[in-house]
Amino acid sequence: MTVEQNVLQPGGAAKHQQTFLNQLREITGINDIQVLQQALKDSNGNLELAVAFLTAKNAKVPQLEEATYYQTALPGNDRYISVGSQADTNVIDLTGDDKDDLQRAIALSLEESNRAFRETGITDEEQAISRVLEASIAENKASLKRTHPEIWSDSPNPYDRKRQDNCPVGLKNVGNTCWFSAVIQSLFNLLEFRRLVLNFSPPANAQDLPRNQKEHRNLPFMRELRYLFALLVGSKRKYVDPSRAVEILKDAFKSNDSQQQDVSEFTHKLLDWLEDAFQIKAEEERDGEKPKNPMVELFYGRFLAVGVLEGKKFENTEMFGQYPLQVNGFKDLHECLEAAMIEGEIESLHSENSARSGQEHWFTELPPVLTFELSRFEFNQALGRPEKIHNKLEFPPILYLDRYMHKNREITRIKRDEIKRLKEYLTVLQQRLERYLSYGSGPKRFPLVDVLQYALEFASSKPVCTSPVDDLGASAPASGTLPVQTSPSTIEQQGPSSSDVPSTSPVQRSVIHKPFTQSRIPPDLPMHPAPRHITEEELSVLEGCLHRWRTEVENDTRDLQESISRIHRTIELMYSDKTMVQVPYRLHAVLVHEGQANAGHYWAYIYDHHQGRWMKYNDISVTKSTWEELERDSFGGYRNASAYCLMYINDKEQYLIQEEFNKETGQILVGMDTLPSDLRDYVKEDNKRFEKELEEWDAELAQKAQQEKLLSQIPRAPAPSPAPVQAGEPEYLEQPSRSGTSKHLKEDSIQAINKALAEQEDRGPEAIMDTAIKLEYTRLLKLAQEDPPPECDYRLRHAIVYFIQNQAPKKIIERTLLEQFGDHNLSFDERCRNIMKVAQAKLEMIKPDEVNMEEYERWHQDYKNFRETTMFLMVGLEFFQKKSYMEALLYLIYAYQNNKELLSKGPYRGHDEELISHYRRECLLKLNEHAAALFESGDDQEVNNGLIIMNELIVPCLPLLLVDEMEEKDIVAVEDMRNRWCSYLGQEMEPNLQEKLTDFLPKLLDCSTEIKGFNDPPKLPSYSTHELCERYARIMLSLSRTPADGR
Repeated sequence: MTVEQNVLQPGGAAKHQQTFLNQLREITGINDIQVLQQALKDSNGNLELAVAFLTAKNAKVPQLEEATYYQTALPGNDRYISVGSQADTNVIDLTGDDKDDLQRAIALSLEESNRAFRETGITDEEQAISRVLEASIAENKASLKRTHPEIWSDSPNPYDRKRQDNCPVGLKNVGNTCWFSAVIQSLFNLLEFRRLVLNFSPPANAQDLPRNQKEHRNLPFMRELRYLFALLVGSKRKYVDPSRAVEILKDAFKSNDSQQQDVSEFTHKLLDWLEDAFQIKAEEERDGEKPKNPMVELFYGRFLAVGVLEGKKFENTEMFGQYPLQVNGFKDLHECLEAAMIEGEIESLHSENSARSGQEHWFTELPPVLTFELSRFEFNQALGRPEKIHNKLEFPPILYLDRYMHKNREITRIKRDEIKRLKEYLTVLQQRLERYLSYGSGPKRFPLVDVLQYALEFASSKPVCTSPVDDLGASAPASGTLPVQTSPSTIEQQGPSSSDVPSTSPVQRSVIHKPFTQSRIPPDLPMHPAPRHITEEELSVLEGCLHRWRTEVENDTRDLQESISRIHRTIELMYSDKTMVQVPYRLHAVLVHEGQANAGHYWAYIYDHHQGRWMKYNDISVTKSTWEELERDSFGGYRNASAYCLMYINDKEQYLIQEEFNKETGQILVGMDTLPSDLRDYVKEDNKRFEKELEEWDAELAQKAQQEKLLSQIPRAPAPSPAPVQAGEPEYLEQPSRSGTSKHLKEDSIQAINKALAEQEDRGPEAIMDTAIKLEYTRLLKLAQEDPPPECDYRLRHAIVYFIQNQAPKKIIERTLLEQFGDHNLSFDERCRNIMKVAQAKLEMIKPDEVNMEEYERWHQDYKNFRETTMFLMVGLEFFQKKSYMEALLYLIYAYQNNKELLSKGPYRGHDEELISHYRRECLLKLNEHAAALFESGDDQEVNNGLIIMNELIVPCLPLLLVDEMEEKDIVAVEDMRNRWCSYLGQEMEPNLQEKLTDFLPKLLDCSTEIKGFNDPPKLPSYSTHELCERYARIMLSLSRTPADGR
């Protein structure tokens, strides 16, 4: 590639120095050109040393007028160009002959996240804590070693990792690699890019090529990227592991800084490698013509830079890849673009005599895939570290770029001049409107129309008395020896009182009475002040004036507001004419960053062009989304999340997103049919391995079930009656020593039998048993149909109540009742023993096809799970009320998870989900506050204890709160916890605390929504049914006395 250049540009050395000066200005915020030049000179042209020198010395420079500057193409730079006034450091030159010099690439990138630690003087060893790729490959390193690694491992059940239907495949986060997942998924969902990667074949004479470092690196990476893309197409797994591709990136990103890579830098490097790989192939296939590189054709465009430098005009054509844009100070994407396309004073472009400097950029060739980098980080000179900009920035789903095209520059300049004139007039109107809306000269100002209204209300008010102070004397009651004084003015107004009060002499009006009366609150004090002296004529004139003035002000205000609205509308529609909507670009992907400058988490929203909907790609989790959710997470200003990179595609280039067709049949190719034969075989082999995992899991479960069945058939100790005990009897129906439930059922059975005997004393055992069962069922049905208060959950009293409420099959209920009356505990007297034998005989007569025993066991297992969930909830709430939050958390976690599984089968299978969710959330918030307080103490032991709480309890639980996007309160709670710890980033602290915080924050922020496996659930105490119901009622009653927010 070559850069088309025209004349009228300065020398290369001067331009190179100017570029460095612009970058230093952007990083340090210092505008004095002499200070910057001196720093560059003292550092022998080393940009990193110059930055360190300026920030370490904390250079204090006078506030001079900022010199205008510009950026154009360098003679040796044929790809990445700093664009606009930003001198953006996100754009890196990686295409020169020295591409393999990684130190130079990192130095030129100058990402704010890379500057943070360097500016503060933290050593490379400390900085290595946040090294992403080291953490990806060496998860067991001390800096990122987790206390419970099993929490971060795959689920042992392969069915949890099985792809559902044709859902998109996720990417496993192998250690702070969410940035990798976000970029790869965005590119993979560009079907043209996917085809290019999948159909790439290494050069035929690759073995004959010199095996330099570039080829040794790029070609293996292309091979692994092809494998990864193939798995994303045809894998049967819910997510796949990208470790092999990440491992190849390891050495390329390793530098003295050892900083976490971000989306923009990784995208630069990725496209650079891909271009190199395709260039080798293109050069091999060329037939005497200049080879075309598909990566360049897809991602790179050109713009024309025209301007004036020190009175000399210049015009250069430059190539660009990702286009950098500043966010701070702008409200939407068009404002960012306008600022990037015009730099400095551009009036001199149309004047022969002006010596001002400035330039304009005009797109001459737009790439099919246009990527904008949003610079959301700025360097805080005072703190010596970068800070994230959370300002809101809107961007449209369809972006029209006609106004930035070189072919439209004349009409665009006219429209820009018109917009400038309108904005100047708009400023004048807004200032005038502000005088109406904020009237007054003091610190407090009010709308003028309200001021006039208040004056009108005051003038129209009728006075209750002429002297408020004297009136107090009349209204105050007598007390003690102080007589009540009546003022003459009150007498004149109100007339003589009902009782003759002798007039008092002036001597009797002692001054002591006023303080006494003024200290009281008079009951008849008027609500509004009122004029004391005003005639009807004066009032009429004043009301007329105020009414007229108020109407005039209202009309003026309305006219100004309408004029302002019309101007806004005119500006909005300035580029809406037909000639300016011919270059539409559709938003394809939004890469989102959540967190602060030094740590955070990435995910992507990607538009499914064929389904017409947005999808959220968050590591292994791929879910449906909406434009509203994208706005909330991407625009900024709402949370710590905001868009960091926008990927638009040419809406007229349908080949970018078009599916492949079979040339013979014309059918759309989907899934494995889109893969070349070598990749199809590779995916089939991987799917076979996964299917084998599923088979081994099924075999293991079958073996466990067989063992349990054999154990259940082991005969029990002989009962007083020789009648056999039914195999498979539910655990909560067994002997009291095991569950304590049989005693409760025994009492219920005896009561039903006694009632049946009382009704049919002369009948046989079978008739009595039938009557007893009917009576018991009627009782339980009545309980199931009642609507008790929360503390009385009749489902805990009997499984039949649970079954009735959840519409269990009739056969299941009948067999359960027979099991109850056939229990061997009823053999204590002759009558009950006879009924027990009848029930057992009927159980033996039930044929296998009459009752599905597997279904029977499932219903009883669900009821057992319901009782266990109740105990988890009850014990967790008891610990919570005792403020034992660490003990309460695990019980509440398991209560919520088990309850969620139960509720998935029916609304009456479990407990109130919102209740459990609230106390789980509150428990985490209180533990987070406690851990933060321990960290703030600064004591080594307490700091370690606080971080243990975070690492062992809170961080593993965050995915549980994030997995359900609809639980807004849980998401807000996670955001609050993260914000609490992120707030420490801007504070001064001891180096050891800074090191521990840097180690911990990536774990807190880089957490996916994958549900991980915990340790075994806590042991539950053994409760009888009576004890369980009593304790549950007690804890629920205590909650009703202290209602919780969110219940």
